Amino acid sequence: MQAQKPSVSLIQARSYERETLRESITTLLEPLGGMAGFVKPGQRVLLKPNLLTGARPTKECTTRPELVYVLAQMVIEVGGKPFLGDSPAFGSAKGVAVANGYQPILDELNLPILDFQGQRYQTINEDFNHLLLSKEAMEADVVINLPKVKSHVQLVLTMGTKNLFGCVPGKMKAWWHMEAGKNANRFGEMLVETARAISPNLTIMDGIIGHEGNGPSGGEPRNLGILGASADVFALDRAFATILNVCPQDIPTVAASLRLGLAGKLAEIDFPLLHPEVLQIDDWQLPEKFLPIDFGMPRVIKSTFRHLYIRFIKEPISAYGRS
Repeated sequence: MQAQKPSVSLIQARSYERETLRESITTLLEPLGGMAGFVKPGQRVLLKPNLLTGARPTKECTTRPELVYVLAQMVIEVGGKPFLGDSPAFGSAKGVAVANGYQPILDELNLPILDFQGQRYQTINEDFNHLLLSKEAMEADVVINLPKVKSHVQLVLTMGTKNLFGCVPGKMKAWWHMEAGKNANRFGEMLVETARAISPNLTIMDGIIGHEGNGPSGGEPRNLGILGASADVFALDRAFATILNVCPQDIPTVAASLRLGLAGKLAEIDFPLLHPEVLQIDDWQLPEKFLPIDFGMPRVIKSTFRHLYIRFIKEPISAYGRS
């Protein structure tokens, strides 16, 4: 029996005004079964935005609060119980969210927001058996992944797969930059395995206004006018690589998903609305130069961090996953 093609829904959308955005999201999700196709009454639903930084709130470095508001509202309407969660490299999830204008929506919808920190970690498969993930993310009934499409000085583009690295508690991110950062292929596979373990039920890519140039935070906003959605995060990332006219093999996460057989050619993806080639642009700005994934940390700092990691953080925990 032939495997069913993953479906990626793509539309043009140019406004974050609530009612207009609500109409856009409804249109976007209709071919995928609507919100009710992903969320059942009583389910706890993690909305995983990109809460990168509170330092540049006007530069489109984070997922827009308007998008989170509309989706939280839609989750509530079908009986779900939404909450937000992330693990910013600097600061708290709530602090970064508030700096980016989230406080009114947190208050209006009474949305809880969690920091993926602390000591409650879970592991994934044997090839990455010391990659520890947030238990709060793993125990959510439904995960809705809400990345912002951006250029990235280490990973070329950051999209749906990379956004799920936020389910790795903050200090652990630095460990993985050191452990796998010397090898872009391994780092890409680590990010893919993180995404596969979290297994988001739905990913919605915020490409209404993206962030190009020296991203993920040092670039500039770019009007793209596109929203994308899929139950298959790897297929969605593959589609956006085409939209931005970037070779898939040049993006470590997309290259890894292709290598591992988790994504394929565009012909192997169903596009019920717009095809990525119709939306393709040829002037998306990538970083001026790329930086090493391992941050170029001095050897003594790496050695000290590794010792502290083994001494105080790493612990034998059995594999765990969401159904």
